[in-house]
Amino acid sequence: MDGQATETEREWDQLSSSSSASEGEQTTSSSSYFERERHVSFLEMMYHMLPSYLQSQEINRLTLAHFAISGLHLLGALDRVDKDAVSNWVLSFQARPRDEADLNNGEFYGFHGSRSSQFPPDDNGVLVHNGGHLASTYCALAILKAVGYNFANINRESILTSMRNLQQHDGSFMPVHSGAETDLRFIYCAAAISFMLGDWSGMDQEKAKQYILNCQSYDGGFGLTPGSESHGGGTYCAVASLQLMGFIEDDILSKTVSSSGIDVSLLLNWCLQRQAVDGGFQGRANKPSDTCYAFWIGAVLRILNGYKFVDKEALRRFLLTCQSQYGGFSKYPGEMPDLYHSYYGYTAFSLLEEPGLNPLCAELGMTDFFDLGNPT
Repeated sequence: MDGQATETEREWDQLSSSSSASEGEQTTSSSSYFERERHVSFLEMMYHMLPSYLQSQEINRLTLAHFAISGLHLLGALDRVDKDAVSNWVLSFQARPRDEADLNNGEFYGFHGSRSSQFPPDDNGVLVHNGGHLASTYCALAILKAVGYNFANINRESILTSMRNLQQHDGSFMPVHSGAETDLRFIYCAAAISFMLGDWSGMDQEKAKQYILNCQSYDGGFGLTPGSESHGGGTYCAVASLQLMGFIEDDILSKTVSSSGIDVSLLLNWCLQRQAVDGGFQGRANKPSDTCYAFWIGAVLRILNGYKFVDKEALRRFLLTCQSQYGGFSKYPGEMPDLYHSYYGYTAFSLLEEPGLNPLCAELGMTDFFDLGNPT
């Protein structure tokens, strides 16, 4: 969001510009509890103006806004934002077809990530769009839902009809119509968008499911593409997508292989092995623990009804070593906090049922305000 820099924000820029180990070590909070008010202040500052070091992320401005606004929602502090201003700002990023025929011209009429991914106004002052992005569309809908925007006012048809243009023959999705990598991240975005809009006409679910199953590795986890190394983020995208599409049974833990085709025992074993001796979760084997995987892996275990096997006290201790004295969370202990790891730190604490935080919808990675049987 836009706004005037405050003295606190200028101080934050000075702090964040330092990369020395000695200064980094001072960022960790010595607190043994979740410092909600500091986290609210951190996100409120990010909501008003992003620090200069994030200027290189301009093309992802909508994603950064999602972390700030949805984070405030998780913290029960959404009163800090102007909901009408937020919804109007988000809606200004939607790509719109000129007419119904444009819906099948190959472009995706979702949401842009920022102003820099939109063409300038034409001679008539009309903002010309160059197509939307699946991840930006997911973030846009998440923000709109958080601020209570009425989804009945969203043109589902333009989003979902054009989204079909992005699905490939193998079931995967490109994020943009102009071509890009295809992997589980964008199947997840398509599934989350379809679920939030309550309409699955924008994707072939069976083809998507088959692609997902082709990504399960020999060790039980999922790589982002078939044949690639198991990864915490890819595993989340696979399992959450299958859950959103209704392919995972409630009693999945009682099965060796689920009706969806997942090897459940291998998957559960792989996930539980990701909790390291320091209590945190790693994204891949032989990697250090990282704040965000407390969500990516933790949410998978919640979906599989296996979260009860997590050492929650050890996980909480690890996460607190990544809690900054300035508010927010860092990737590793002792580093500067950032919006991405802060948001997934909050989701991790929500999974841990931290008092004062709103409950989490593990499948969507946001505050649990969806009825899985009737999302809209």
